Amino acid sequence: MKITTFDPMILTPRHDETVALFEALGFQKTHNPSTTTEEGDIACTRMKNPDGFHVDIADMKHIDRDVTYIRMNVDDFEEAYKILTEHGFKNTRGDETLGTGSAAEATMVSPSGFRIALIKHFRK
Repeated sequence: MKITTFDPMILTPRHDETVALFEALGFQKTHNPSTTTEEGDIACTRMKNPDGFHVDIADMKHIDRDVTYIRMNVDDFEEAYKILTEHGFKNTRGDETLGTGSAAEATMVSPSGFRIALIKHFRK
């Protein structure tokens, strides 16, 4: 299994303020994908600074406060999922994954409580 992306992801009801903060820190917007989840359409802003660091900021109006995840894109979803579950991680959707058509995603929670957004993008 190969990890293709590994960076922080912030889910926030204050998207524009959070993006402005990271712009002040030297990050620039590189990508603005939107995805459909159980909560509806969610816009995400991907940002990068001159040193190559990334942060993703998801616009989540339905939550009360910010939540931080680690975003981990992989080339083999099943293998990564197995490794995480063998280390005690639990999927917040039971055994279900979120399919968006272009990606599969599972939010995995460690025994101590940190979260990994496990993602595999499908290439066309």
